[in-house]
This record gives sequence, C-alpha cells and structure tokens, in this order.
Amino acid sequence: MPPEPAAFGPDEFRAATGAGEAAMADLARFRELLREGTGRMNLVGPSALESFWPRHAFDSAQLLNIAPDARRWADLGAGAGFPGLILAILLKGAPGAEVHLVESLAKRCGFLTEAVEALGLPATVHNCRAEDMARPPRVEIVTARACAPMERLLGYARPFLSTGAKGLFLKGGRVEDEIAEARKKWRFEVALTPSLSDPSGRIVQIERLARA
Repeated sequence: MPPEPAAFGPDEFRAATGAGEAAMADLARFRELLREGTGRMNLVGPSALESFWPRHAFDSAQLLNIAPDARRWADLGAGAGFPGLILAILLKGAPGAEVHLVESLAKRCGFLTEAVEALGLPATVHNCRAEDMARPPRVEIVTARACAPMERLLGYARPFLSTGAKGLFLKGGRVEDEIAEARKKWRFEVALTPSLSDPSGRIVQIERLARA
C-alpha cells in the first residue's frame, strides 16, 4: 500500500529503504536546502515540502529497488533534484557512483550545484537540454520524472539508451496512453512496475529503442 503523507516521515523512509544514518542526515539537509531554495526561486510548491518523504524522496529512492547494482545514472530534466539528487545521496560512498543531472534552466542548475557541493555528492550538473548533449556520458540507467510525454522523452533518452543504458521513468496514471502514442514513432521493449509511492503511478522500463 502506498504511504500516506501524514504517516510517512524520515523514520518510515529509513525503514522502507534501509538508508543509513549518514544518508538520512544528507536527506534532511537536502530538504532544508530545498526549502531555502524555494524561498528564493520557487523551485517547488509548498505541498512538495510537506510531502517530501513519501511523494518525493521515497518516490525517487524506489528506483534503486529495480536497479540495485547500477552506479552510473543520468537524470533528464533534473529540476529540483528528483530523482537524481535523492539517488546521489543514497549512492554516496558506493565505488564508481556518479549521477549526471541534466537541466536546461540555469537557476535550477545553480540550486543543484549548491546541493551537490554542500552535501559532497557523487554528481555532475549539466546545464543544457538533454537532446543537445554532444557527447552524453555513458551510464547504466537513464531516468526522468515529470519531464515530458513518453514520445518526446524517448527522443531525449535515445543517446543514452543507444549506448547500452536502460530507461527507468517515473510516470503517472496515463502511462499506457503515452506508451501507445510513443509506439507510433518508436519501437521498444517495455515493462511496467507499480509505484510504491503512488497508487496510480508506474515505473516504465525501456530497452532496445529504435525508430518505428
């Protein structure tokens, strides 16, 4: 059963993910950085801060259940850091860990860079559009949340998928419609995993992407 925001805080997050003390401290600090950053530049709405642990931190962290051995990730349209910064926090200290945060808006990149530096995270911020990256880094997983409809998102992710990465995309209730629309332009293998944080959400696993 997906967690209820009012009943899901840091203790519940730790129990659900097995996060260590250091990671929990970093997550708490990131939440404060997010609050401060939102006061300056409207990164997220008030509800995002209120539901930080279940709807954002846990929503992001669940990706590690599907790819527990992956160490090199790319987050497209990283925004305020979901899921990329959460993954970087949880992967901190793991040998070879690196999360690439791809974001086109400079002010958001400024916040992401501030968080990466303040928390000492294994992450690199790229201030560009995903589709404009001349030489995308080689990663094991490419992910995104609330970035674009599936048809466009696959175009953004194609340079990563073509070098062997798997796609893990957090999507909402209309995901099957998005997949059907995407199939008009793309061929791919897809698997859907129910979200642990949202009863209507799905994690979309994409492999073997090609033009239709």
